[in-house]
Amino acid sequence: MPIKIPAKLPAYAVLTREGVSVLDEDLAARQDIRPLRIGLLNLMPKKIQTETQFARLIGATPLQIELSLIRMSEHQTRNTAAAHMESFYRPFTEIAESDEKFDGLIITGAPIEHLEFGDVTYWDELRQVFDWTQSHVHSTLGVCWGGMAMINYFHGVQKHLLEAKAFGCFRHRNMAPASPFLNGFSDDCVIPVSRWTEMRQTEIDAAGGLSTLLHSDEVGPCLVEDPAHRALYIFNHLEYDSDTLKQEYDRDVAEGTPINVPCNYYPGDDPSRAPQNRWRSHAHLLYGNWINQIYQSTPFDMDKIGLASA
Repeated sequence: MPIKIPAKLPAYAVLTREGVSVLDEDLAARQDIRPLRIGLLNLMPKKIQTETQFARLIGATPLQIELSLIRMSEHQTRNTAAAHMESFYRPFTEIAESDEKFDGLIITGAPIEHLEFGDVTYWDELRQVFDWTQSHVHSTLGVCWGGMAMINYFHGVQKHLLEAKAFGCFRHRNMAPASPFLNGFSDDCVIPVSRWTEMRQTEIDAAGGLSTLLHSDEVGPCLVEDPAHRALYIFNHLEYDSDTLKQEYDRDVAEGTPINVPCNYYPGDDPSRAPQNRWRSHAHLLYGNWINQIYQSTPFDMDKIGLASA
């Protein structure tokens, strides 16, 4: 079944052209089924690009998904038109005040790795979001900085600055083949990485209650399960488009920012050649497995989400 998004959202036209099944609100209202409510707290500056990437993945499942776009209440973006934000995004304060509940929530990354968590302008509100997930969200997926922030808040695990940016496509080992989140995964897979910080496996192990599902010998832990908080943390970017790393590389080169060619991305590491996407199938597997686990375990009565007895 399709993902339910507004027909005027830019992602609607993009996904329709790609063959992804999408459904506008009028058609969805005629179907006698409860869609899964998935929220996307989008902290990235390029809102449209990011919302399209995640809608593509969760819209490929055989379930009806209702996607809600959420923003931080006070933080303003200068990279996305105000009209787009006004039309499609709701501030978190409005979501919280209306006491809405969600089957799933994705918290994206943000290009603020150099800052201490407490120095982020919206950190106080983001901590409220984390607390709110425990009573109003059935399953939360924190991505890159969003995952680092969540694992720090709930477990005190620190992020550490790298001497050089981890940038490119790295092989990751499947550490938990029996995990339902890795159903269909190969023994290893390639995942795009783009970050200046890392989480350390020793500190994750010391925190207790956490399980690392995907790990790279080169760039460390990637996917961590936190059952106590009904959360997954993924520090890398399976959601990336084929050319996302290229866009980042070209931007840095144009601005004169020192940057290495993303490793194992261009054929022969030659930026003049078109990059190859070697992670798309595993991206669909992970997000499809996440949606499937939500579908199998979330209460039909949404009022019961977050309750201990649910």
